[in-house]
Amino acid sequence: MRHDIYRQGDSQDAFTDLLFNALLGFAFMFVAAFALISDPEKTGAIESKAEVLITVRWPDSHPDDVDTLVEDPAGNLLWYNNRDTGLMHLDRDDRGIMQDRLLVDGKSVDNPLNQETVTLRALQPGEYVVNLLHYQANYAASLPVTVKVEKLNPEVTVVFYGSRDLSGAGDEQTAIRFTIDADGNVSNTSERTKPLLRNVLTNKS
Repeated sequence: MRHDIYRQGDSQDAFTDLLFNALLGFAFMFVAAFALISDPEKTGAIESKAEVLITVRWPDSHPDDVDTLVEDPAGNLLWYNNRDTGLMHLDRDDRGIMQDRLLVDGKSVDNPLNQETVTLRALQPGEYVVNLLHYQANYAASLPVTVKVEKLNPEVTVVFYGSRDLSGAGDEQTAIRFTIDADGNVSNTSERTKPLLRNVLTNKS
């Protein structure tokens, strides 16, 4: 009789151990599955990368429209009508006072900043040409425009910083030409004139 009681107790202990182990296994799998769940806010996120940043600025609140033109070593031309070509991207086409309003806390406010930026997502060996085009002019006086070219990696270095005075609608000037060597370094700079948009329009006609 006592032997049967001991056997019954042993069976209950074994069942309890089995149930505990099963629950422990489910808990472990739940924790592992939870850890593997991806953050929905990061799903589809693309890490942006830039190797060179080109910044063009003219006086704040000025109504004139200035466009940035960039030619890469392969002959691709970045401009307001072709904002993404090769490894280049025009981040913002600033049109002076046109469309310079932003929504801040549900209210429309003026954005006085006149600035265009171009990014090079990777470095292609060869020469790059950066030109400025005075697309629309509202005054007879010339318009001062500053240009800054920065190489971002492995640390930020200024390749060029200078200014040009644009003389009216249709005036296209070369700001800077720089060459990237096989190691990704800037090996040469020049301010020698090279028209870009004129060549494109001539080839299309």
